[in-house]
Amino acid sequence: MTESRSFTIGIEGVALWSPFLPGWERARRILRGDEPAPTAPAPRPVPQALPPNERRRASETVALAIDAARLACAAADRDPASLPCVFGSMYGDLAITDYLCSTLAVDPKLLSPTKFHNSVHNAPAGYWTIAVGSMRPYTSLCAGEQSFAVTLLEAIVQAHGGAEPVLMAAYDIDARGALVSVAPSRLQLATALVLGAASSDRAIARWRVSLQSARREAASRAQPRNEALVAGNAMASCLPLFEALAQGGTCRLVLPMNPALSLVLETIS
Repeated sequence: MTESRSFTIGIEGVALWSPFLPGWERARRILRGDEPAPTAPAPRPVPQALPPNERRRASETVALAIDAARLACAAADRDPASLPCVFGSMYGDLAITDYLCSTLAVDPKLLSPTKFHNSVHNAPAGYWTIAVGSMRPYTSLCAGEQSFAVTLLEAIVQAHGGAEPVLMAAYDIDARGALVSVAPSRLQLATALVLGAASSDRAIARWRVSLQSARREAASRAQPRNEALVAGNAMASCLPLFEALAQGGTCRLVLPMNPALSLVLETIS
């Protein structure tokens, strides 16, 4: 296909966390090369938006997604309850899926109701809307190794078409057990963005968005030293965008969504 008609979008709030990129403020310095990455992995963030009872029940995936979403809303100075949201992962909670399959194969009667409750792929979005008291619509999707770009496009389209800001969160943890061979992912990585109109005074970055054939341009890559910090995670394809946000200036990003189609982002001055 030829490149599609473009439209514009603004980014109002940013959040990023991984064991070696612990929080957006520090990650921004690391991605720019202003500060070395930590030599030891940072502890997983606590999902402060959740009340204590829900926090105890929440899975690792939920905890990462919820905290990233909270921080992006805070950075954008937006009320979390007011935002429609889009949550995305490769295949839902990889650790719980492995647990369910392993337990069912050995003794189904030992299955934990709490873990079964957390197994649905929209669990993080559900926890989020309960935690912040949101009655706004949410979307939860999975698209394999292209989940970051697909989630981003869905959030962009909703923000552009609905004329109101949209929260996006994309996240994954390390795969466990037999799932490693079919759903490879390492470490933990959580990202979140609040997307709104490019004309908004709240926008900290503005992008022109279009679609094109994936064969026209190679996928964008982050610097090798930065790629190594999230290497192997299913959401690692997010890094060129966050590197561009950290560095500022102008750039063109190509994020594949499938073998035939890519999402193209170009900065607007």
